Amino acid sequence: MPSPTESARPVYDRSGRDEERARVAAFREALGLDSLIDVHTHFMPDRVLAKVWAYFDAAGPLVGRPWPIAYRDEEQRRIEVLRDFGVRAFTSLLYPHKPGMARWLNDWAADFAARTDDCLHSATFFAEPTAPEDVRRALRQGARVFKCHLQVGAFDPNDPLLDDVWGLLAETGTPVVTHCGSGPAPGAFTGPGPIEALLTRYPRLRLVVAHLGMPEYEEFLGLAERFGRVMLDTTMAFTPFSEAAAPFPRTALPRLGDLGERILLGTDFPNIPYTYADALDALEATGLGAPWLRAVCHDNAARLFSL
Repeated sequence: MPSPTESARPVYDRSGRDEERARVAAFREALGLDSLIDVHTHFMPDRVLAKVWAYFDAAGPLVGRPWPIAYRDEEQRRIEVLRDFGVRAFTSLLYPHKPGMARWLNDWAADFAARTDDCLHSATFFAEPTAPEDVRRALRQGARVFKCHLQVGAFDPNDPLLDDVWGLLAETGTPVVTHCGSGPAPGAFTGPGPIEALLTRYPRLRLVVAHLGMPEYEEFLGLAERFGRVMLDTTMAFTPFSEAAAPFPRTALPRLGDLGERILLGTDFPNIPYTYADALDALEATGLGAPWLRAVCHDNAARLFSL
């Protein structure tokens, strides 16, 4: 395991900035895309993000192995990097790990969206008595997408405290990017079981399964096949980093191809241990073809968010 100092060195070498920008531009141009839409990126208050990065640096229990942060830089520079890559819209996904955090995180996210035109206004919630009002308040502020992190939050999505939350989000059709798979380490409420129960109760919920449901890929593909409003994002999938621990079953690629209109580009920027271009190359290497890639990297999210 690298030392904390070694872990703190960005993978993204500024001397290679032009080269990576060119790689991403070539990817877009090959698909005839002027821009990308990334539904799984993270922007948070500086003190919160510093703690997240420290957790990754220490290879904490939910990480389990060295995980250097590729784009460790100040906020404005990270925004500029995405813009340099031609990302026309991105999220500021954040998440609480305990009660009492969601509302002030949402206030920060509302301010971030107000000063960042290309950010899809993001919000979050926790299983606590204030959750319904926290979500209503965030929607009044203009939230367009929510993040639910069952692994970090360690709560049951079927907790009665969240009944009004899911009902409201289903009624408004607001997408909820949800870390519900058991990667990189299982949690008490991760896996397809709790989500299947949730979708049975709220079949109109626009649930976006993060990381393609890694490592329970096929089970979550099955839920998307059963529930017509379920989508999945590609965050970290197919990269050598993820394939080493949780390879996507190649026999399931046709099913992923058939769901092409409900797959969204996600990257986990800036908290990835490789470059943005590497993530795009990994998607291309699936062999699912240019129409699938165009839909995933732009068209599906443009339709979902009316961009």
